[in-house]
Amino acid sequence: MKIQICLLAMLTAWGLPVLAQQKTSNLPVFEAHDLTAENMFSVNIEGPNFDKSGNFYVVNFKQDGTVGKINTKTGTGEIFVTLPDSSVANGIHFNSKGTMFLPDFIRHNVLTVDMKTKKIAVFVHSDKFNQPNDLCINSKDQIFVTDPKWADNTGQLWRIDPKNRQLVLLEANMGTTNGIELSPDEKTLYVNESVQRKIWKYRVDKAGNISHKTLFASFPDYGFDGMKCDKVGNLYVARWGKGVIAVLSPKGKLIQEIPLKGKQCSNLVFGDKDGKTVYVTLQDRKCVEIFRVNIPGRKFE
Repeated sequence: MKIQICLLAMLTAWGLPVLAQQKTSNLPVFEAHDLTAENMFSVNIEGPNFDKSGNFYVVNFKQDGTVGKINTKTGTGEIFVTLPDSSVANGIHFNSKGTMFLPDFIRHNVLTVDMKTKKIAVFVHSDKFNQPNDLCINSKDQIFVTDPKWADNTGQLWRIDPKNRQLVLLEANMGTTNGIELSPDEKTLYVNESVQRKIWKYRVDKAGNISHKTLFASFPDYGFDGMKCDKVGNLYVARWGKGVIAVLSPKGKLIQEIPLKGKQCSNLVFGDKDGKTVYVTLQDRKCVEIFRVNIPGRKFE
């Protein structure tokens, strides 16, 4: 016991996450802990996600324009790829084949990364894009894209069909579109507007078309960023500036707010084998925090 206490004290003194010495499954629920040390990422830390093998990735590791591969046991990391042409990704997503997709808000692209060769390619480019921000991908590999224009607090919503890479404008003249997520049955699409502090929901048909736009929830203060659903359809929303993850029921009722150590939470993802650990990126602390939950993410069995 004395040896363990000394080791934990040394880790704290070195600025390393104490979490590395604990089993994630043993952590109390809804209590935030550091996975990585502070300042491991740029201020644009975003887009946490896992590949099929359980490897964990976060964009802008050490500097903008990179994708970092992070060890979830030690909190350490390495650069997985560096993007060409001054591109900077704002998220990480995987389709059913395991290909990595990156919204590139600098070059108006959606990029792909071959996970075996690490070859980076442009999947879709459009001068009609403002700043591709976040994606969600359904089981048919259709991609839904939020596209804010921060300069005037407006935004757009797109769909990309995988076979022909056709870019379909679903809605224009929105607020600052940011976080986006599908319900577990993929029949509802949630899109938030950061500046306007509104979350909208749409019906999604089998072709990926949206209809019946309805205000799902709104808040009087702070901002929004990434969103993810759990298996029963509760929506976890990053409240940027407040430093909490708000949990909303499928009817839009606020169930709880999970406090974080940092304030500028940019995105989140469910991970680990049981899907009950939530990984959150923090832009003010430039690190990753985690907390445990009772219900796994929507993609977990």
